[in-house]
Amino acid sequence: MIRVAICDDHQIVRAGFKQFFSETTDIEIVAEAANGKEALDIARSEVCDVMLLDINMPGQNGVDTLRTIKQGQPEFPIVILSMFPLQDYAVNLLKMGANGYLNKECDVEELAEAIRTVAAGHRYVGNAMGEILAQNVEQPAANAVHTTLSDREFQIFLHLAKGETVSDIAKFLSLSVKTVSTYRSRVMEKMGLRTNSDLTYYAIKSKLLD
Repeated sequence: MIRVAICDDHQIVRAGFKQFFSETTDIEIVAEAANGKEALDIARSEVCDVMLLDINMPGQNGVDTLRTIKQGQPEFPIVILSMFPLQDYAVNLLKMGANGYLNKECDVEELAEAIRTVAAGHRYVGNAMGEILAQNVEQPAANAVHTTLSDREFQIFLHLAKGETVSDIAKFLSLSVKTVSTYRSRVMEKMGLRTNSDLTYYAIKSKLLD
């Protein structure tokens, strides 16, 4: 039996997943989380074999939660579930260690397949994701510029795009102000932008903010 934790701030979404998996013979929902802190507690308790993690959650979002878990438990299987299209987030989150990325509009059968795949120690890359990754290798210049960022740069980019200050980000991520400022400079240089307003505009235009 594969033990699964569902981390999503919408109770109706969690209930829907529980209903579906109650009818499977090899997948069992053993834990739920409505925010990033609860997701971290579940990961640390090691009560599940696979975690389904939403990007948009209150407090510590899914991106921050993913990075925190993977820093301490790099082998812990996490499948990202999101309403964001694959091309917006998937490449960056796979760089951060996600074991799979699925849009919430996927078939439940595909989600079950993804869970079984990552529980077996593999990454799940469906057909759509495979095409995006292939394009990322074959035509890097044609890809969205945010996909060139490192995992930490992407994490800080999202915080900056939401209007957070360098000091606020440093405190939240337990980094020095100097370190965050350095990452900000790298992000600006890689993306060819000059101000935080430019970052926000880019994120909105690219549908990276809810």
